[in-house]
Amino acid sequence: MNPADLLPLLPDLATFARVVDAGNFSVAARQLGSTPSTVSRQMQRLERALGTRLLERSTRSLRLTESGAEVYRHCTDMVEAATSAAQAASRLTDRPHGRVSISAPISFAQSVIHPLISGFLHAYEEVAVQLMFTDRDVDPVRDSVDVVIRPTPTPPPGLAARRLGTLQWMSCASPAYLRAHGTPKHPKDLAGHDCLYLGETPDDNRWTFRRGAQTHAVEVKGRYIANDVGARRDAALANWGIASLPEFAAADALRDGLLVRVLPEWSLEPRAYSGPVWMLYPPNRFLPPKVRVLIDWLAQHMPE
Repeated sequence: MNPADLLPLLPDLATFARVVDAGNFSVAARQLGSTPSTVSRQMQRLERALGTRLLERSTRSLRLTESGAEVYRHCTDMVEAATSAAQAASRLTDRPHGRVSISAPISFAQSVIHPLISGFLHAYEEVAVQLMFTDRDVDPVRDSVDVVIRPTPTPPPGLAARRLGTLQWMSCASPAYLRAHGTPKHPKDLAGHDCLYLGETPDDNRWTFRRGAQTHAVEVKGRYIANDVGARRDAALANWGIASLPEFAAADALRDGLLVRVLPEWSLEPRAYSGPVWMLYPPNRFLPPKVRVLIDWLAQHMPE
């Protein structure tokens, strides 16, 4: 089929993709602002032009034939290419506007992302932000979220990704606690201290430290166990013990001298989320301006 014969079929191919996605002619017609009879005629015309049956029809359902499944795959590519072309055309002229959604782990969202949103809203007055605090794995495509922040060693296949940094953990305590109870010199010394730990699994009180090639594990105990980063930080500030904290949660208190890093020459290997942090989003070369400016803002203003 030459291009001249193909061009008139493009609307019918797009309608075919919508019919398959909708599951029946009536829903597809309503979405397209058309009528079921018109959509049916389009499908008949398309099948005649292609010389193959695309759909098996019954009174209640539609089923793709083998040829229909193959044609549908190419139709979805065609619709996506058309969408990208339209977005590309407006990319340079559209101002960022509308609502953009972003999800992040609860503690990271509270301590790192939330403080950056105010500056972003001032910079882009026509953009609204929906920040979702959740520790579950959100999929940008499945869950219709524009940007997902997730700590993971490698980004999932099929998604675009931009690295924000790395999550590291440490043990911290208040100067007052250390004055009263002494400062540990070795991980084994923690066994004699009150420690603030996660407590979600039976071995969460087993902390592992690494220094070069050395590894040392110690079972800690304490009077306060909390599976919230903010609660453990507050308890450490209130002199209740030595807390396991991600670096981002302790940064302000460390800077102000309210907390002190314990065993600074040792790295704490956490059981909670850690490692590289990524911004994940659908692999569309022509992102809406509102999404692009949010991704750039977070990357530029992320604390060290």
